[in-house]
Amino acid sequence: MLRNERTTCLVVGGGPAGLVLGLLIARAGVEVTVLEKHPDFLRDFRGDTVHASTLTLLDELGLGQRFAALPQQRINRMQVQLDGCSAQVADLRRLPGAHQHIAMVPQWDFLDLVADAAEAEPTFTLRRNAEVVDLLYDGGRVAGVRYRDRTDGTEHQIRAGLTIGCDGRASAVRAAAGMRPRSFGVPMDVWWFRLPRHAGDPDGGVGRVGTGEFAVMIDRGDYWQCAYLIRKGSDAEMRAAGIAQFRARIAGLLPWLSDRMDTLTSFDDVKLLDVKLDRLRRWYRDGLLLIGDAAHAMSPVGGVGINLAVADAVATARLLAPALRSGGIVPPALLRRVQLRRWWATALIQGAQRAAHRGILGERVAQPTDGPPQSQATSGMFDRDGDATPAAGSEVPFPLSMLQRFPALQGVPARLIAIGPLPEHAPEWARRSPQPAA
Repeated sequence: MLRNERTTCLVVGGGPAGLVLGLLIARAGVEVTVLEKHPDFLRDFRGDTVHASTLTLLDELGLGQRFAALPQQRINRMQVQLDGCSAQVADLRRLPGAHQHIAMVPQWDFLDLVADAAEAEPTFTLRRNAEVVDLLYDGGRVAGVRYRDRTDGTEHQIRAGLTIGCDGRASAVRAAAGMRPRSFGVPMDVWWFRLPRHAGDPDGGVGRVGTGEFAVMIDRGDYWQCAYLIRKGSDAEMRAAGIAQFRARIAGLLPWLSDRMDTLTSFDDVKLLDVKLDRLRRWYRDGLLLIGDAAHAMSPVGGVGINLAVADAVATARLLAPALRSGGIVPPALLRRVQLRRWWATALIQGAQRAAHRGILGERVAQPTDGPPQSQATSGMFDRDGDATPAAGSEVPFPLSMLQRFPALQGVPARLIAIGPLPEHAPEWARRSPQPAA
């Protein structure tokens, strides 16, 4: 049976942006429905970094204690390993405020937390297994969506005063609206995989830069979540070379991981991230707004995508809630204010990511014809506390040497990554007293 529904604000996508936006809109007393394509939030290798700016937001929403009770790893410094030496590049202990770290939490735990808080609000509805197939129109104005219930295949429609697409880089809402983003070419894709973490391994986030190679390891407690850069579009050819060749690549680039490479038994253990970097010229049309990755897909450089999307959601709720309260019809001029608020921070971060692609990563992306790198000696890279220390006779590039000579400078990259250029704060009407962990 066709279900015809109506809501004041319709949010498509139950990711970080969609659920945070839904929670905030509900706390404004506005009827809001969130459509999530999947039955749950369990997807592996989704972004798991919750930065200091988002941690502060959770405190403002009264969710900080509940978040702190989730199993997590905290990263308070970042380092890079070069051939023969290592250097610390960011010290988050120099950040202002209560959160001087990045929290590594499985994204499904974070989303469950926000969804639970939102479902406690009487005007909030989360509808799962709801896949958007088209938009509804009232004249030339977007007036809601048609969606498919993936449990039984039936199609339904829901009308709304405002529809907000938060459904990611492959946004069905954006495609249905015929909105095409401007794409910035990227030189790489990313292979994600896991390796066991042993006692004596370095702490926190580790970047490894070699000749024609680049990898990042994220400390997840008992394992490393690893990212390895490959040339854009080379996934099939590199997989054809076999898992043994890949194990040899990683062992050559990171010799201290060589004793656990046999845990990668096949390429089933290696997941491809198709890296995109794009941005809509216009994030809205009458009755419709796009935010987060739907409006601007981010590179994994810096791991800032989640936190930028959450900031979009906070700004959107703060700017649009008054109009939604007063009747639900939001004029395009007000949607434009959301884009103007968030555009420059997005463009700035994407510009920095593009510079990193060209100047840092572009020459260090593995190609199918590359053989495994030669092992480099790594003794002396870490002291007993896991701090980075140059190996004897090694040279640290000038920018890194300045960060070592003047440690206070390490607070600059820490702030850019963990807080960002335009952190957003919860409006007063959305704030709550701390809610203790269950």
